Amino acid sequence: MMLLQIDTADIAVEDQSVTLIDLMLKGGFWMIPILLLSVVAVIIFVERFLTLRKAGETPDHFTDDIRAKVLAGDVNGAKMICAQTGTPVARMIEKGLSRLGSPLKNIEVSIENVGKIEIYKLEKNLGVLATISGAAPMIGFLGTVTGMIQAFIAIAQEEGSVSPKLLSSGIYEAMVTTAAGLTVGIIAYLGYNYLVTRMQKVIHRMEYSAIEFIDLLQEPK
Repeated sequence: MMLLQIDTADIAVEDQSVTLIDLMLKGGFWMIPILLLSVVAVIIFVERFLTLRKAGETPDHFTDDIRAKVLAGDVNGAKMICAQTGTPVARMIEKGLSRLGSPLKNIEVSIENVGKIEIYKLEKNLGVLATISGAAPMIGFLGTVTGMIQAFIAIAQEEGSVSPKLLSSGIYEAMVTTAAGLTVGIIAYLGYNYLVTRMQKVIHRMEYSAIEFIDLLQEPK
C-alpha cells in the first residue's frame, strides 16, 4: 500500500513538470518580439563574425611584399597583390598606390577616406545588436508587468479565498518574459562586445599598415 502511494506521488510530480516550450507559450504575446529579436541577434552576430574574420585575414608578409614591389618600381605588381588580398588593409594601400605621384598629403587623405569607408562597413549592424541587448530585457520587463496586472485581475475576480496555486501560477507565467528578455539581452551584449573587440583589432591593423606605407613613400630613393 505504501509503495502504491509513492508511485502515485511520483506520477503526479511528473505530470506537473513544465518543459521549456510550455514556459515560452505561457509567456504570452510579449514572447513573440523577444524571440524575433533573438533570431535577428543571431543572424547579425554570425554575419558580422564572418565579415570581421575575413577582414582580419591580411597575410603577415603583405606589407613586406608591397615594400619590395614599390622599391623595385613595380607599382602594378603591388596593386595586383592588393587586389588578390581583398581586405580593408589591402584596399587602403591600393588606393594609396593609385595616387603615387601626387603630393604626400593627398595620398594620406585618400588612404584616410578609404579607411573611414572600410570602418563604416565593419560597423554595419553592430548598433542594431547593441540595441537588441538593451531592448530585449525592457520588453521582458514590460511583459512581466502586463502579466502581473492580468494575474491580479484574475485574483480580484475570485470569490472567497484565493488559492496559492492560482497566485503562484499567475506570477511565474508573468516572470517568464523577464527571464527570456534577460537571456536574449545578455547573449546579445556579450556578442556585441566580442565583435567590437575583433573590429578594433582590424582597425589597429589598418592604421599600422597605413603608417608603414606612408613611411615607405618617404624613404630616400
